[in-house]
Amino acid sequence: MSARLLPDALENWTSRVFETCDVPPAQAAEAASVLVRSELRGYGTHGMTRLASYVERLQSDAFNPRPTITHKAFPGGIVVDADGAMGQLAGPYAVRLGLDALKTSASVLIVIQACGHLGALGIHTLLAAEGGAFSMMGQHTPPALAMRGFRGAAIGHNPIAFGCPRPGHTPIVFDVACSVAARGHILLAARDGEPIPEGWALDAEGQPTTDAKRALGGSLLPMGGHKGIGIAMMVECLAGALTAAAPAPAPQRRAAMQGAFLWLVQPEQYAGQPAFGDYMNDWTQTYRAAGGDGARLPGERGDVLERQAREEGVALPASISEELRALGDRLRVSFPG
Repeated sequence: MSARLLPDALENWTSRVFETCDVPPAQAAEAASVLVRSELRGYGTHGMTRLASYVERLQSDAFNPRPTITHKAFPGGIVVDADGAMGQLAGPYAVRLGLDALKTSASVLIVIQACGHLGALGIHTLLAAEGGAFSMMGQHTPPALAMRGFRGAAIGHNPIAFGCPRPGHTPIVFDVACSVAARGHILLAARDGEPIPEGWALDAEGQPTTDAKRALGGSLLPMGGHKGIGIAMMVECLAGALTAAAPAPAPQRRAAMQGAFLWLVQPEQYAGQPAFGDYMNDWTQTYRAAGGDGARLPGERGDVLERQAREEGVALPASISEELRALGDRLRVSFPG
């Protein structure tokens, strides 16, 4: 690990990096905030390691550096046209729309068209939970999953997440891809020249492999076998089919654009308070009692890591620090520390 960096310094530097790619200052600051917060909460595969690839996509116009995000609303639903925006802009935009819609509705389903990579979906569902809503989010991806015996990738690894508020406590946040392991873990292993565990991936010939580089040329294995494929299909229906009417993106953006869905629910409209909060506390206490001292709820570790990082600074892996420093040198934005 490298020396610890103050989150504000890292966020300001990341914002300036985005600005060199023609991203307006306000949008650069928001995208930087989401990306750095992902790092602080332990989403290492979807934090600062993604910055260089985002810069490349912005510079090549695969992501739109100056999107005009718009939406249309109807009873119970909203369609967002992200205009090729980075997911770190489109996601929070959708969350804000959803929370506003819940002022007059018990729930709302939002679909996001023409959106870039959302990064850690748990960050967006965390934002919704911090706003008092239960939420579920999914994004469809290009085909990446295959079962043994398949001749190639059959469906996206289609990440999915949910967040739920707990009155008086940190929200529950659960975030997974439908693969055994996120592709980002394989990218990190390939970058560091390390093997991956058995059962993560198939090579280009459809055979199991522990070679990270061969895995990048092959397919990911689904979590839980056919169960993971089934969840990926659900995401495909909501995040793919419901966004299928999106205007065709510019040719250079087609591969980078991925549809998504975000469903928000206002708990108090259903159970009321304090019944909802009491029930959440009751079942989580039962869970903890059964699990003993080591039991923790999804989102608690991320909360602890974020609080610690904001107090003590964040330590990036040496390989990531070196990559970011080189990126800063190339863009003439000196890396802090």
